[in-house]
Amino acid sequence: MAACSRTEVLRLYRELLRESQRFSAYNYRRYAIRRIRDAFRENKHVKDSSEIQSLVNKAKTNLEMIHRQVTIGHLYSTQKLVVESPEEQ
Repeated sequence: MAACSRTEVLRLYRELLRESQRFSAYNYRRYAIRRIRDAFRENKHVKDSSEIQSLVNKAKTNLEMIHRQVTIGHLYSTQKLVVESPEEQ
């Protein structure tokens, strides 16, 4: 397998964040974004190409899972939380 380039990893990072923004539930959305950022920060110093490839494959699997969960979440409507509502004055 070819080694993952920096641009591929950054593209995957942006895709994960973008897909996580689509969660309709505020708490799921904030958790997913926080977890993605923490995971990428935690592994930013990894140099071994096989380990990087393993992490990229795991991230791709997580992206597919997030996409499925977002789709399922859109099937069930919920009311917005107070923190999501714009302030009314």
